Amino acid sequence: MTAHLNRYSIAHAIRAPLHVVIIGGGIGGLTLAQGLKKSGVSAAVYERDRTRTDRVQGYRVHINPTGSLALHECLPAPLFEAFTRTCGRPTEGIRFVTEQMKVLLALDRLNAPARFRGDGVAQHRSVSRITLRQVLLSGLEDTVHFGKTFVRYEENSLGRIVAHFDDGSTVEGDALVAADGGGSRVRRQFLPHAERIDTGIAAIAGKVFLNVESRRLIAPELTNALTLASGKGGYSPFVALQDIDGVAINGTGGNDDSAVAGSHFDNSRSYLMWAFGARREKLGLDGGDIERMSGKELRSTALRVMAQRSWDERFRALVRLADPDTINAIAIRTSVPIAAWPTQCVTLLGDAIHSMTPYRAIGANVALKDAARLCRALTLANRAERPVIDAIRDYETGMIDYGFRAVRTSLHAMNQAIMEDRVRLMLSRAVLRIINCVPPLKRRVFNRMGEE
Repeated sequence: MTAHLNRYSIAHAIRAPLHVVIIGGGIGGLTLAQGLKKSGVSAAVYERDRTRTDRVQGYRVHINPTGSLALHECLPAPLFEAFTRTCGRPTEGIRFVTEQMKVLLALDRLNAPARFRGDGVAQHRSVSRITLRQVLLSGLEDTVHFGKTFVRYEENSLGRIVAHFDDGSTVEGDALVAADGGGSRVRRQFLPHAERIDTGIAAIAGKVFLNVESRRLIAPELTNALTLASGKGGYSPFVALQDIDGVAINGTGGNDDSAVAGSHFDNSRSYLMWAFGARREKLGLDGGDIERMSGKELRSTALRVMAQRSWDERFRALVRLADPDTINAIAIRTSVPIAAWPTQCVTLLGDAIHSMTPYRAIGANVALKDAARLCRALTLANRAERPVIDAIRDYETGMIDYGFRAVRTSLHAMNQAIMEDRVRLMLSRAVLRIINCVPPLKRRVFNRMGEE
């Protein structure tokens, strides 16, 4: 009983200044580190990758107004300016089409809310993941430690959290933040009942670099609008432009000299990215490790399925034109929402707690929102305005609500896109056509696009 009371007293004591240990150097963890540094809070990031350019975690990333505001809050002004100036040129709108490229709903940027037209901080943006990583790592050379694989943590007698790494080293902090992605080792220890499951859906994705020849072979409608399609039988492609000028601004943008050579790491040329999703068995990917298949194998798989299902040649051309080095496959996974847990000096953000399907394109933005909110909470604790345990509880109370709501809506969006029931698909298409004919409904849809 005495030990319990002592732990309770330590947790609720005002401790300042703080040192925050962040496990994982992805978008959320680095944004938190930037925000804490900006606020004068001591923090260190421990990333298992050996170097800053070990791998590319995807292609482009959609930043919505919430994500943009979070970056603006956490980044120093010069870095936020570099971020905005290296974002891709916005497309002319969003189109929902059939597998035969027949338009169901077209949302034009000219009639969109201001955040779609490039006004102010809170707007929609498209950025290369490579460029965003360059932004988020800038100025954190002494904060981010690479080649550090987290093993476990423990709480010492003073209430501090001790993190252990596979090289035998340890670090101590007043708070430990799990930002180590969907396979979070911190989550496995802290919340072992928090599951992340395979949805049974897989996506093959690649990119087509744009030059005079490829632009001649690609349908113009695919380069001037973000395109989403739901095909008969439960197949769903997505096509988006990433317009890159290749000019670095204060070291941000363009290729990283230390990156591995190859098309997948090329950050100097504009491209179209595409993804083709369906149930694994429908793609013939229900056996083996799909994430280890070669680009050529995956391209053949996508083309075979598209030919069997009579997909429009304009979609198939994209797959044929994609550089095999850029083609990969991912198994779509999602977390399972859980009830609130007793707050400790260990907390989580982003995919480490609310991993979601990519079908609403909001996962990165929810992680950015987490980072900004947690930064505010820890800053209050660092100023001795709030006990650290209470500050973390304030953060978790909101995060659990909006984070798992995003998980549920993203799963719903995936199920809508991968719709196998023919009658439901026909009804869904009819609704989109109706919306397309009613301008107020179109504006309402546009207003809700990309929000949590």
